[in-house]
Amino acid sequence: MFISFEGIDGSGKSTQLVLLRDVLEQAGSTVVTIREPGATLLSESIREILLSNKQTITSTAELLLFSAARTQLVEKVIEPALEQGTLILCDRYVDSTTAYQGYGRMLDMENVTTCNRIATRGVMPSVTFFIDVAFEQAQQRMHFDTGAGEPDRMERAGREFFERVREGYLAIAQNEPTRMVVIDGARDRAVIHHDILAVLRERTSLPV
Repeated sequence: MFISFEGIDGSGKSTQLVLLRDVLEQAGSTVVTIREPGATLLSESIREILLSNKQTITSTAELLLFSAARTQLVEKVIEPALEQGTLILCDRYVDSTTAYQGYGRMLDMENVTTCNRIATRGVMPSVTFFIDVAFEQAQQRMHFDTGAGEPDRMERAGREFFERVREGYLAIAQNEPTRMVVIDGARDRAVIHHDILAVLRERTSLPV
């Protein structure tokens, strides 16, 4: 099974992925956790380029770089793991490109959809959790995260950009309600975690 976590920067999605991973591993499941872009040598190298404040990258180049990192991840990590029956938890996946480059950068959605189709090779999560928080709260969380360091290139995009990204995620959820679950991320992390487990108990046979 393939489960992804989505949200704007500072939403708490990565924390929820770790909490779920711990529960699954304690129950005896073999879990592969990955992040996007990343998890392969090439994808991690592309990640450094994309997030570096030293880079000036056009929106279309950004789209293509994310897509290149993704297809490497799908072919080298995700497809082999799924063939072996391994459970995959992914911190961001293709919905990030639709939300960030499609809605956020306002690129032509047909081009974004084409890139996504090529990059994913048709491999999609069974369940996607969108941790929904307002821009202000996400910024506060990043500010108080002492290990976060300086904002990266994507995190510096500004309020209007992230509000468009959030609208994009909500649009995806409306169009794909059987896959994407919207979780109110404004609450305590333990409450959010409880809700995620409840959804998985209802929709899957995972030992949670």
